[in-house]
Amino acid sequence: MYNPLRKRTALPLYVFLLAASGGSAVAAAHDAGQDARSALVDRALDNEIAAARDTSHPMRYRLRKSSPRLTTTKEMIETRDGNVALLVALNDAALNAGDAQKEQARLDALLADPGKQRHRKQSEDADTARAMMVLRALPKAFLYQDAGPMEAASGTVERYTFKPNPNFNPPNLETMALTEMNGEIWVDPVHQRVVHLYGSLEDDVDFGWGMLGRLYKGGWISIDQSDVGGGVWRIVRFQMKMSGRVLFKVRDFDTTEEETQFAPVPGNLDYRAGIQMLRNGRSGAVAANR
Repeated sequence: MYNPLRKRTALPLYVFLLAASGGSAVAAAHDAGQDARSALVDRALDNEIAAARDTSHPMRYRLRKSSPRLTTTKEMIETRDGNVALLVALNDAALNAGDAQKEQARLDALLADPGKQRHRKQSEDADTARAMMVLRALPKAFLYQDAGPMEAASGTVERYTFKPNPNFNPPNLETMALTEMNGEIWVDPVHQRVVHLYGSLEDDVDFGWGMLGRLYKGGWISIDQSDVGGGVWRIVRFQMKMSGRVLFKVRDFDTTEEETQFAPVPGNLDYRAGIQMLRNGRSGAVAANR
């Protein structure tokens, strides 16, 4: 059963938000300058969709995820068999001997049972398919308004606000939240990519006529994206604060994720080699890429 509050790593909400610049839903332009800016939004959307489908630039990176109760830091490697991870810190402190041993045992179990990794890859693929449903809905889901250029840390960006299109009829559960999402999006006019997005729920959103669950109004998501090297763009910061009900259980989500230390890895890397790279550390990964 689809869970509208599933954790970000399972249902990457940032994918549809980063592409939330649906060109065909942009308000009609009234002058040549605004026409050009609207075309920029169209190109940014196309680039985000292409990037979401592109798996030709796998990376190694460090993921720090924090919530009010726990902060974890993991080394992540993208492989052809799905992501592999190694927990390296808890609450910004290195693992103790017992926790480090448990992590190595977990990796040993993955190596001994390829079916576990296949299951993880299947789950990742299913999540990607759901995200693509949302991407395809974006051109009709929102109405956009040009808010003019502004200066950001990355330079001059074009800023747009967006709100739900009242004529949009969500075709599936994955797109329900779009009907109550307002926010703004910044586009880099040189690289034609989204660099920042903020979206908030202006009203409650029911799933399955309220029987499956509900997202409560006031929840918000903020995303920052940048070039992490070689023209490859990735999420570098993600914040989400939302609450809702799934069946009869109320859940709160208050999390910040920061992704740093990006480095390319071989394009045909399998998960076993990825685990070995994790165990070798950063210096070993550099040597393997030479």
